[in-house]
Amino acid sequence: MAAFKLSKKTDLARLRRIALAAQGLLQTSPFGRGMSGARKAIAHIGYVQIDTISVIARAHHHVLRTRVPNFDLAMTNRLLKDRSIFEYWSHAAAFLPMQDYRFSLPYKHSLKSGTVHWFRNPDRKLMSDLYRRIEIEGPLRSRDVEEAKGNSAGWWDWKPAKRALEQLYMEGDLMVSARDGFQKTYDLSERVLPTDIDQSMPTANEFAEHILAQQLRCHGFVSLKGITYQRRNSALRATVKKLVADKLSRGIYDQITLAGADQFICNAGLLDQATPRAGDRMRILSPFDNVVIQRQRLKSIFDFDYQIECYVPEAKRKYGYFCLPLVYRDQFVGRVDCKAHRKIKHLEFKALHFDEHSFDEQILVGAFADAAAEFSAFQDCDSMTLTAVQPAHLIQQLKAALADRSVP
Repeated sequence: MAAFKLSKKTDLARLRRIALAAQGLLQTSPFGRGMSGARKAIAHIGYVQIDTISVIARAHHHVLRTRVPNFDLAMTNRLLKDRSIFEYWSHAAAFLPMQDYRFSLPYKHSLKSGTVHWFRNPDRKLMSDLYRRIEIEGPLRSRDVEEAKGNSAGWWDWKPAKRALEQLYMEGDLMVSARDGFQKTYDLSERVLPTDIDQSMPTANEFAEHILAQQLRCHGFVSLKGITYQRRNSALRATVKKLVADKLSRGIYDQITLAGADQFICNAGLLDQATPRAGDRMRILSPFDNVVIQRQRLKSIFDFDYQIECYVPEAKRKYGYFCLPLVYRDQFVGRVDCKAHRKIKHLEFKALHFDEHSFDEQILVGAFADAAAEFSAFQDCDSMTLTAVQPAHLIQQLKAALADRSVP
């Protein structure tokens, strides 16, 4: 094992570039374009979180568009239908690579066995009836269940049926075979899964190896806590810890210690490789982007203290309801609160806040305007406006830059 103690700004800048490059956020098109690019992006980063907030394009579309330049909103459903991905629970609802299906089985088994609970006291009789109906009549849309509400002629009651459907899905008997927005279509797992997909239950060691490989692939270097982020499984954490110790002792991993005692592991030789290049492009990220979701890591590596404020009472918000992180070169430089007014195809930047940084202000103005124009096109908006800026003296320059880039 090689041990590195890093403290200089140049060392930290190198780590930041490694982290961003591993996430596919330094290159313009790191995974390619179109369906192939989206498929490779999900396979590489391991999951894409699904979110219901619709102030702008949904988080799962936003995360993929950031990495796949010509990604469009229909592609996730096409990926579901061609069985490249599947939908299940990661640390939250997510799209996952179909090749990783077997690693969803331990959680499904724990739910089915009652070791952990999704809904307490699930209605097994109703679950059996629903399963049988789907088996005989074919896929069932969540809309079909909802529309039965209040229908005395229906054989189900809406809330119990919806819960039973979700329980079947979480236990693995059903899978989501297609989506129409947030309307899911359920089918028997055996009819959704490709025949060549490994469906064997992984051992504890196989599961730990999978998580380690996935985390190192998409983050470059990881903390012991971050490897099992949001996985409340003490046995898994213990197995991962033992595996990491073994790989460190055999020189498979190196250890990185930052000033302040934060420790990370990486594949041996990572820091001997050339530092990834960072271009001059700014990216507007989703609050649920894989690179920002681990807030402690974000603070430690990028010195960026971030919180999505839609869950904060309005009176206590500092930056706005749905503030999106801004990354320029290898630094997080601020955040912007925005809303897409879809009926009039207008993108409103309510408040832009730049943190302290080392960049020329004029460069940031141009970089943000370019990013905003691309982001506006992604939202299918023809116009954009900016209301407030911090620091305030940049307001006129930014408004002029946005006007220059607006669709005529």
